[in-house]
Amino acid sequence: MPYGENMSAANLWQPGTIHVYKVPFVDAQGAKPRPVLITSGPNSKGDVMGIPGSSKIEQWDEQDQIVIIPDDLQEGQLDKPTVFPISKQMVFSPRFFCGEVGMISAKALEKTQRMIVAHQVDQFYTSINQPKTFIPGSTSVPPSGKVIGAEELKNMVEASLDGWLTTGRFNTEFEQKLAAFIGVKYLITVNSGSSANLVAFSTLTSPKLGERAIKPGDEVIGVAAGFPTTVNPILQFGAVPVFVDVDRLTHNIDASKIEAAISPKTKAIMLAHSLGNPFNLDVVTALCKKHNLWLVEDCCDALGSTYRGQMVGTFGDIATLSFYPAHHITMGEGGAVFTNNPKLKLIAESFRDWGRDCYCPPGKDNTCGKRFGWKLGGLPEGYDHKYTYSHLGYNLKITDMQAACGLAQLGKAPQFIQARKDNFAFLKARLKDCEEFISLPEATEHTDPSWFGFPITLKENCPVTRLQLLTYLDQNKIGTRLLFAGNLTRQPYMVGRNYRVSGELTNTDNVMNNTFWIGVQPALTREMLEFAASKIESYLGVNF
Repeated sequence: MPYGENMSAANLWQPGTIHVYKVPFVDAQGAKPRPVLITSGPNSKGDVMGIPGSSKIEQWDEQDQIVIIPDDLQEGQLDKPTVFPISKQMVFSPRFFCGEVGMISAKALEKTQRMIVAHQVDQFYTSINQPKTFIPGSTSVPPSGKVIGAEELKNMVEASLDGWLTTGRFNTEFEQKLAAFIGVKYLITVNSGSSANLVAFSTLTSPKLGERAIKPGDEVIGVAAGFPTTVNPILQFGAVPVFVDVDRLTHNIDASKIEAAISPKTKAIMLAHSLGNPFNLDVVTALCKKHNLWLVEDCCDALGSTYRGQMVGTFGDIATLSFYPAHHITMGEGGAVFTNNPKLKLIAESFRDWGRDCYCPPGKDNTCGKRFGWKLGGLPEGYDHKYTYSHLGYNLKITDMQAACGLAQLGKAPQFIQARKDNFAFLKARLKDCEEFISLPEATEHTDPSWFGFPITLKENCPVTRLQLLTYLDQNKIGTRLLFAGNLTRQPYMVGRNYRVSGELTNTDNVMNNTFWIGVQPALTREMLEFAASKIESYLGVNF
């Protein structure tokens, strides 16, 4: 009986079967038939997709290839390991097959199909992402933005193929690797940097902390020259933000003015490292220790910044990150909360996960070993721990696809961070001749910032206004940003809010009126930075 005549085409040529192709392939050893791994069923003409294989494994070194060994077959027999290069996938006509080797296992087939998809994503990215020529005045010079490549796309597709829609294996790996990168024991992901600040602050309000818990009416020291969501959780809870002025050159809190702001009601200090520039952690941590205050480090703009050689976020009690596209690494939307304190980690996780007392990860039950053995609150004894809530919580988790993107980004973090430092250094040197009219940023002493942006403040004798300069830069496609809210106390939403100002906010007002920043993000080329600097220089009338 002719080969395959006793089987239907649907069964005979199904994905995962290995057949022998009788039209010979020619290689250095001469011509002979080759095994072909079928990767898709017959089309309307009966043709199939497949990958030709070779037992000469040592002659192949493809980036995307799968080696099938005899143990990978669930049916049939394979004499020796055979390599199937994914890039060699092509169309075959079954009429040229002359024998069936067997069927690979479902696990091997899934691995093969995932590699095929990943290879196609690679091809897609390469084909649509060709280098673009920079045209000064026409091409945008953005202040921020994502830098993603085929690795991120492949990870996200891989996660989607898992079909696991909430946090899963990619999130677990991302949390572990990011914690190791920063140098902390515990890290959990959340759905934004703003949510990270909300969870971090809320953690410090937990009744589980006893007398140290922040209560409504307690005060939290910070600055008004920053992003609203570093302050908003304080207001939302009913605590009172206390604003201290900033330093003119570092744009961080003026450390010499902090102690005067501390009152008997002060329970915490919550500060961002402004544009990646660390605040004075020597002074701040000493004051927190002296007055028994919590310290929340908002590191959303500062991944990779160090103080005395130590990563920011590791000095305080709890810290935060953002993975919005503008930030050092991205997953679209996302953030993280991290700490070295196991109690704070569990509380933060509870606030993130609906406020529940249970700490089982998604899809898991009875991690504590006594799911039906608790007696909490006024609930009956044995009430299901998965539905017991100890905090007024939220649902702020991310998806595994986001974590997959973040994982690929994390692998590039060192080069992203270095690019930001290099771009900052270039602009600092390039704009030095403009210092008659503008103040250039200064890194805080003992720091090595991973800069988020390059802040510029116009001096009183500057011949142009900030609005005029920004308008001119915008006309030349050079993107700019203000230092976020400028002075939060002057924002519309703050009218009628309960806050306190310690001293005067003179420098904060100066930031509001005269400061802006341009980009140092990794996507900016030296040509783009030179163009931006030259336009600032020319508009100020320098070096004509």
